[in-house]
Amino acid sequence: MSPELINLIIQATGESLYMVGIAALLGTAFGLPLGVFLATSRKGELFAAPTINRVLGMVVNATRSTPFIILVVAIIPFTRLIAGTSIGSTAAIVPLVVASTPFIARLVEAAIREVDGGLIETASSFGASPIQIVLKVLIPEALPGLLLALTLAVVSLLGYSAMVGGGGLGDLGIRYGYQRFMPEMMLAVVVVLIALVQLVQSAGDYLARRVNRRLRQR
Repeated sequence: MSPELINLIIQATGESLYMVGIAALLGTAFGLPLGVFLATSRKGELFAAPTINRVLGMVVNATRSTPFIILVVAIIPFTRLIAGTSIGSTAAIVPLVVASTPFIARLVEAAIREVDGGLIETASSFGASPIQIVLKVLIPEALPGLLLALTLAVVSLLGYSAMVGGGGLGDLGIRYGYQRFMPEMMLAVVVVLIALVQLVQSAGDYLARRVNRRLRQR
C-alpha cells in the first residue's frame, strides 16, 4: 500500500475518532440525566412523574427504533441548523448524537434499576434528598454498569460513524474500497475499525473491573 493511501487511512481514523469522541461526550451529557430520570420517575419513585415518564419513554423508543440511515436523512434540516451544513465530519456529529442519546438513556436506566432498592430506602431513612440519593447512592453503585453501558455506546457509535458518510473510515472504505475497486483499502479500513473496537472494549472492561473492585472493598 502506497504512502498516500496510508496517510488517507490515518486522516480518516482521526476523523472517525473526532466524530465518535464528540458524539459520545454529547450523547452522554444528554443521555445520562435522561436515563436517570427514566429510572426514577415512575409512580412511587424518587421523582415520581409517571405521565412525563411515559411520554419520554415513547419518544426514546421511537428514536431508537428508527434506522440510522433514515434518521440521518430525516434530520438533515436540523443538522443544517446546528452545524451550518449537512456534509462533513462536524455535520455527522449531529445525527450521531441524536441516535446515541436515547440509546445511552436506556442503558443508563437499566444500570440504575440494577441498584438494590434497599440502599435507596436506607438513604431516605437518613434524610437524604432525592438528588443526594442519585448522586451519592445510585450513580456510585451503578458505576460499573454505567461504564460498560457507555463502552457499548462508543462501540455502537464507531459502527454508526462508518455509515454516516461524513468522512472517516467508512467513507474512505466506500470511496476507495468499493467505488474504486481497491479491496486492500477495504480490508485496511475493517482492520482499523476492529482494532478501535477492541481497544475501546478492553478499556471499558478494565475500568469497570477497577471500579467494581473498589466498591467491593468499601
